[in-house]
Amino acid sequence: MPKSLLVVSAHSADFVWRAAGAIARADEAHVVALSYGERGESGELWKEEGQTEERVKKIRHGEAESAASILGASFRAFDWGDYPLRVDGARTDQLLELMRELEPDVILTHASKDPFNPDHGVAHEVTVMARQLASGAGVASAFKTITPPELLSFEPHQPELCGFVPTTFLDITPVWEKKVAAMEAMGAQTYLQQYYSERAEHRANHARRISGKSGIKYAEAFQRELPAVVEAL
Repeated sequence: MPKSLLVVSAHSADFVWRAAGAIARADEAHVVALSYGERGESGELWKEEGQTEERVKKIRHGEAESAASILGASFRAFDWGDYPLRVDGARTDQLLELMRELEPDVILTHASKDPFNPDHGVAHEVTVMARQLASGAGVASAFKTITPPELLSFEPHQPELCGFVPTTFLDITPVWEKKVAAMEAMGAQTYLQQYYSERAEHRANHARRISGKSGIKYAEAFQRELPAVVEAL
């Protein structure tokens, strides 16, 4: 069955490095950036003399919109601010209403732990809460609910130190050129392009060994947060 995908990204570029292949392979994909990463993720832009926060946001929005378009996804930004990313009831409701509107089959977001980034765990927490509320926490409710989406975390920059254990490898070989183009669109963080290209090759090696499928050249790794429900093994 065709599946729709919602990616909740703490900053406006996170979805590109960690889930661009999954987005490009989805039947329908939507990306929401909780912040632009204007303070803590845009070091190259702040080297420009006379730079302003609003201009950085504008540049980051344009980059993310271009990358999402390359991948065939919609993009919207909540502009909640970063370093730190703060969430209250109103912001949780904003993400909750988006989930009710889109009714995704699968949600991707950050791992729950990241000792190197204060915003990633916050993004995970608000995504989990919004998903629980959107699906009525599994019971009948007096408000609109959606079918509980699958929930997976995409791979952190330092997986071993974030408690990330891959449970799913996705072959992104057929859409690799799209991921490369999307990464190239993120001009504020060009230094990450080589790292995530190499990571895709490493994960492909793991996927080949597990599956025996020799044609996998690039892959992305994900960790299921909830058990999969299937009709056959």
